[in-house]
Amino acid sequence: MPSTCPKCRAVLEEDEICCAQIRYTWRCKSCFKLTSGLAMPYGKCFLCGGDLEVIPDRNLGDSMQFRAIRDAVQFELNSFHFYKLARDRAVTPEQLAVLERLYEAELDHLHELEEKYHAHLDREVVELSKDEEKLLSNWLFKGIQVTATSGVADLYQIALEMEKRTRDHFQKLARELPAGLEKDLCSELAAEEEEHVALLQGELDQLA
Repeated sequence: MPSTCPKCRAVLEEDEICCAQIRYTWRCKSCFKLTSGLAMPYGKCFLCGGDLEVIPDRNLGDSMQFRAIRDAVQFELNSFHFYKLARDRAVTPEQLAVLERLYEAELDHLHELEEKYHAHLDREVVELSKDEEKLLSNWLFKGIQVTATSGVADLYQIALEMEKRTRDHFQKLARELPAGLEKDLCSELAAEEEEHVALLQGELDQLA
């Protein structure tokens, strides 16, 4: 029987939602955490408990014109390669499982960044050559020796410091910039990194 789409209010011949694939974007008014999904937001921000506001579609054009987006892409790539290479340091199946989980989480973060800000990456900057991976690995993990009984916490600590530096970078930019889109982007990205810091700290606490 005919019905009305609850999203666009169009009259439909069948009882269905014609705009089921339309995504909404909303942001916390307090911490600026940006989220997107297929349903309208409800309740409070899961990160800080603040009120939520729906953000209309933003046409960023070439998103790489914004310093905040360029910096975010580079920082996420750094973290992605760190976790990817850290997996090779695992000695036991338990260590590999932990590092694999962190790698998958960072891959999700990279995809979220691409989706939210249309910062689509060329595959050559994601897939390094073997020589590039070796050079990066020697630099990232200098002085860290992972054994069957130790070392993974050191990798966590490095990852945590990376996330904190990224968060602090965007917080500093947000404080320095005048009101406007670039400032908003920095605040949103700082909130994203704050979430990553909290997740990593929780993982590290469980290891301890």
